[in-house]
Amino acid sequence: EGFGYVVPAPAERFKSIEHLIKRWVEPTFHELTTTLLGLVTGFMNLHLRGQCFREITPRDVCFDPATGEVLLVYANNIVSDGDTAARPPDDLRFMAPEIARGERPPSVQTDLHTLATLLFYMLMVHHPLEGERTTSFPAIDAAAARELYGTHPVFIFDPNDASNRPVPGYHVSVLDYWPLYPQYLRDLFIQAFTIGLRDPYNGRVRESEWRQALIHLRDTIIYCPQCSAENFYDIEQLKAAGGDPGDCWACQSDLRLPPRLKLDDEVVMLNFNTYLYPHHVDPNRRYDFSQAIAQVTQHPTNLNIWGLKNLSGEKWVITTGDGNIKDVGPGRSATLVGGTTISFGQKEGEIRT
Repeated sequence: EGFGYVVPAPAERFKSIEHLIKRWVEPTFHELTTTLLGLVTGFMNLHLRGQCFREITPRDVCFDPATGEVLLVYANNIVSDGDTAARPPDDLRFMAPEIARGERPPSVQTDLHTLATLLFYMLMVHHPLEGERTTSFPAIDAAAARELYGTHPVFIFDPNDASNRPVPGYHVSVLDYWPLYPQYLRDLFIQAFTIGLRDPYNGRVRESEWRQALIHLRDTIIYCPQCSAENFYDIEQLKAAGGDPGDCWACQSDLRLPPRLKLDDEVVMLNFNTYLYPHHVDPNRRYDFSQAIAQVTQHPTNLNIWGLKNLSGEKWVITTGDGNIKDVGPGRSATLVGGTTISFGQKEGEIRT
């Protein structure tokens, strides 16, 4: 019995989303996507327990910029799905429109809007509903918030409604970041903030869809050979450009694709820092990133030769382009040569260059 509860303060290495928005921390795209995957998993685990957020703000999501580890705080904002007794939120920015209008209690469906908003906010460093229309209000008070997030929300990149576009020179971050991401990711946000605003049950993007897209995003990071900036491999753009990966967003140099591993319908870029996990090679262990089973490494004496080192306890079987078959035991490496196939046991991949 008492008056409340005490929780440990977050370790110093954890920073809130506010630190990201203010550019006090600048994680790599790799660590940022790892953070977002952790956020999606946190929401999914909460929903599997029949719970959701009554309210959430950027202060409630903390992460380690160096590793991507996520920490969700302020557990007193967690309520049961559909709790009609839940206190209305004080901050409407990340709540579903039907909550902002006072029509529905917090639920798993309203949380899907919250999740999409947080993902957009962290990837684009901007809120998805704050564009030109925000400039028409002298201040974002309670009435303005209800209008922007509840009664008349408009996605800033709605393909059919240009009334709330980002203002050049004012909404700088989102105009810079939006074009950097592949079309499949932008399409999910367009769905979440157009159909999803109007149809909570059929229009919103599920956690499983976000997880699949974010894993693909992280697996397809490529590095500029000139400035080392992280870019994204976009297969649709690549096809449209006749196989040209385009220019680096940071220095405008020509991009070059690294060796890559084709695993069924998935592609993993084999960069200098790439690891493979059970998720990639075992259909029975989807989303298992607990321990790496392979690592891209350089040859110890010839630094121009790169290989994929077996970190698992099982042997691989490789078939080279000329038909030779070899075993690659634990601790050994398969050279990254185009046309080589690797049997990992449950799944087979092909190296492409």
